[in-house]
Amino acid sequence: MNFKRGMRDEELEINFIPLIDVLLVIIIFLIVSATFSRTSELQINLPTADASAPQDKPLTITVEVDASGRYLVNGKEANGAVVSELSSSLIAAAKNGPADKEPTIIINADAKATHQSVVNIMEASRMANFTHITFATQVNAQ
Repeated sequence: MNFKRGMRDEELEINFIPLIDVLLVIIIFLIVSATFSRTSELQINLPTADASAPQDKPLTITVEVDASGRYLVNGKEANGAVVSELSSSLIAAAKNGPADKEPTIIINADAKATHQSVVNIMEASRMANFTHITFATQVNAQ
């Protein structure tokens, strides 16, 4: 019932207060969740290094001995029965590299080579004053 015939109804308006309340709750939620993700980060300071030129590969001399007692120094046959001759072959092979670096002697011995053959190579290296000696192996294919 409309008792006031001449009066118009008030204009309808949108109430923004509940909308603002909801937006404030969403903003608070976003701020809190952003704070948690920031505290889980780690501050890492990585070490730095000056880049230098790559080092030259060391001189390697490969000495091979087979089951029959034949010696090869860098692919050239050598007399291993006489240790002094094997030592001079090692010194000659080392002249191809830099004079200030000691070469590494890599011994490739056959599985059936005698123990004395390997000891001859080690003794020849000692006589030539080469102390870096290593042995080459191969993986069994099964």
